Amino acid sequence: MLPEIGQFSLILSLFFALTLAVVPLIGYWTNNRLLLETARPLTFIMLILVAISFVILSVSFITDDFSVLYVSQNSNSQLPIWYKFSAVWGGHEGSLLLWVLILSGWCAAVAFKIRTLPEDVGPVVLAVLGVVSSGFLSFLLFTSSPFARLLPDVPVDGGDLNPLLQDFGLIVHPPVLYMGYVGFSVAFAFAVAALITGNLNSSWARWARPWTAASWAFLTLGITLGSWWAYYELGWGGWWFWDPVENASFMPWLAGTALLHSLAVTEKRGVFKSWTVLLAIFTFSLSLLGAFLVRSGVLTSVHSFAADPTRGIFILGLLLVLVGGSLLLYAIRAAQVKSTVSFGLTGREAWLLLNNILLTVLTLTVLLGTLYPLIFDALGLGKISVGAPYFNSVFTPIALLLIVCMAVGPLSKWHNTPLSVFFIPCLSSVILSALISAALVYWYDFGLLAWISFTVVFLVVCLSFADWFGKVSAGTKGIIPRARQLPRNYYGMLLAHLGMVVSLVGIVLVSINSQESMLRLSPGESTSMAGYEFRFDRLEQVKGPNYVADRAHFLAYKAGEPVAVLYPEKRLFTTRQQVMTEAALDAGFTRDLYISLGEKLDGSAWGVRIYVKSFVRWIWLGGLMMMVGGLLAALDKRYRRRAE
Repeated sequence: MLPEIGQFSLILSLFFALTLAVVPLIGYWTNNRLLLETARPLTFIMLILVAISFVILSVSFITDDFSVLYVSQNSNSQLPIWYKFSAVWGGHEGSLLLWVLILSGWCAAVAFKIRTLPEDVGPVVLAVLGVVSSGFLSFLLFTSSPFARLLPDVPVDGGDLNPLLQDFGLIVHPPVLYMGYVGFSVAFAFAVAALITGNLNSSWARWARPWTAASWAFLTLGITLGSWWAYYELGWGGWWFWDPVENASFMPWLAGTALLHSLAVTEKRGVFKSWTVLLAIFTFSLSLLGAFLVRSGVLTSVHSFAADPTRGIFILGLLLVLVGGSLLLYAIRAAQVKSTVSFGLTGREAWLLLNNILLTVLTLTVLLGTLYPLIFDALGLGKISVGAPYFNSVFTPIALLLIVCMAVGPLSKWHNTPLSVFFIPCLSSVILSALISAALVYWYDFGLLAWISFTVVFLVVCLSFADWFGKVSAGTKGIIPRARQLPRNYYGMLLAHLGMVVSLVGIVLVSINSQESMLRLSPGESTSMAGYEFRFDRLEQVKGPNYVADRAHFLAYKAGEPVAVLYPEKRLFTTRQQVMTEAALDAGFTRDLYISLGEKLDGSAWGVRIYVKSFVRWIWLGGLMMMVGGLLAALDKRYRRRAE
C-alpha cells in the first residue's frame, strides 16, 4: 500500500508543478494579484508531496520491501541499515527522485524568500522553476518510476547494492553534488524571469547572486567529496581521472564560476547583461547535459546510472524545450539586453571580462574532450579515447593564466584604474614570489612547471594580502574596525581565491613529489620507499555483514620508529560474488601513506600497491575553503534587504 501512496504523491506533485508553471504566469500577464499569490502555496505543496514519496521509498528500503522492483535491485537484507538508506539514491530511479526532492527544496527556499523580491517578479521565478520541476517529474513518472511492483513474484532477498557504493561516500557525495547541480536552476529561473518581465537592469543580478553563490558552494563541496571518495575507495591512489562523468560536474562548476563573476559586474556596473543571461542559461544546460550523460547509457562509467536510450531521448527533449525555449526568449528580448556603460582597459570590468573568457575557454576545452569521442563513435568513424594527456596539456596553462588574473583583478577599481595602482604591489609580489619559488625548487630539485606553479601561488597570496591591507589601512578608524566593516562577500571572495591556490599546491606536489610502487610481497617481508619502511606483518580472514575479506596487516616505520598500522582488504561480497579492494591509508597534513591489495599470487605472495602521497589533503582543504567562501558570499547582509 505504501508504494502506491508514494506513486500517487508523485502524480499529485506533477499536477501542482504544472499548475505552478501556468497559473502565476497567467496572473502576471493579466495583472491578477490573486493568481500571482498562488505561487508560494503551490510550491510548498509540491515539496511536501515529493518529500512524502521520498520518505516512503526510504521506508521501503529500510524495511526490505522487495516487492518494489527498485528495492529488490539495489538492496539486500544483509546490507547495513545506513547503506540501505543511501541505496535509495544508489540507482537511477532513486537518484532521480532525490534530484526532484532537492529541486523542490530549492523552489521552496525561493518561495520562502520571495518577499525580498518585487511582487511581480517572485511568482514568475517560481513559475519558471515549476516548468523545470514539471519536466523532471514527468521524466520520473513516465520513464523511471521508483515504485514499480514485482507482484506476485516477490523475491526472498534483494540483488544487493553495488559494492563500490557501499561506502560513506555514497551517503554524502550525491546529495551535496545535486544541491549544486540543481541549484543552478534558480539562477536560470531568475534569468528567464528577467527576460519575461523585462527587468533586465542590474536588479535581477543582485537577486540571483546569493542563490548562484550558494549553488556554486554546494557544487564545489560535491566535487571535492567525489574526488576524496575516488581517492580512497577505488584503490588506485588517484584523486581525479578526467572521467566523462567527473567532467559532467566540472563543466557547470567552471561555467558557474564565470556566472558568479559576471553577475558581480552586471550588479555593480550594469554591463555584461547579455552575457550574464546567456551564462545562466549555459550553466543550467550543462547541468542537464550532466544528467543526460549519466542516465542515457552513452557512457560506460562507474558513475553511470542507466543504460536505457529512451531515458536519454527524454532528457534531450527536456533540454531542447528548456534551453531552446529560453534562448528563443532571449533572442526576442535581445534588443533590451544591450549594455551602454563603457569601461577602460584597466578597469575591474576588463579583468572580470578576461576572467570570463578564460573560464569559458576552459569549459569548452573540457566539453570538447568529453563529447568528441561520443560524436566520433556516433558518426561511425571508430572509437577514440581522449584522456588525461589532452586535458592536462591544454587545461593547465590556461588555468595558471586564469589564477594570475584572479590575483591581479581585485586590485583594480571600477571603470578605470591608474597603472600606478598595479605597478608597485605587482612588481614586488612577482619578484618575491619568483625568488621564494626558485629557492623551493632548488632545495627540493623540482622542475620548471613547479617553479611556475609556486610563483603563481605566492603571487596570489601576496596580492590578496596587499589588497586586504590596502582596504583596511585606508582612513583613520584603524585596521581592526575597518576589517570588521568589510562585507562578507569580500571575505568570501578572498577565502575562495586562497582555497584555489591551496588546491593548486596539493595538485602540484602530489603530481611531482609522490612515490608509488607495485610489489610482490608475502607476510614477513618488507620494502622501503620515500624514507618509510613497510612491513607485511600477517594476513587474516574477517567476516563483514555481507562480505568476507582477506585483511593484511602492514606496519609502517620511519627512521626505525613505528608511525602507522594499515589494514588493506580484499573483500568478496557474497550476494553478487563480486571482489572489491578496500585500500588502507594513514592520513597526514603533508603526506598520506596508502596501501591496497592486488591479486593473490602463487603461494602466500600478494600483489601490493604502496603510495606515499605528498600534500594530497591540501587538494580537498582548498575545496573546503572555496565552499566556505561561496557560502560567505551568499550570506552577505545586503542580500537580505528587500529588492527595489
